[in-house]
Amino acid sequence: MRLAKNPSERIRDLAVEVGITERRVQRIIFELEDDGYLNHIRDGRRNIYKVFSRKPLRHCIEEHRQVCDLIQLINK
Repeated sequence: MRLAKNPSERIRDLAVEVGITERRVQRIIFELEDDGYLNHIRDGRRNIYKVFSRKPLRHCIEEHRQVCDLIQLINK
């Protein structure tokens, strides 16, 4: 997860890197915030994101794992 490595990364940069629209990135961030996996605070014109890495994954098959486990797997 890019926001775990760089909490102040811009939505525009995330969209370009992942290859999706800025609007889609905004929607994903909104959904993650709504589900309690992510939070943000304003810092001037930018957002600083906080990833709640100790929160369990929500699918019943993976609920024994935490977000940090997924982040570690992706970063290998």
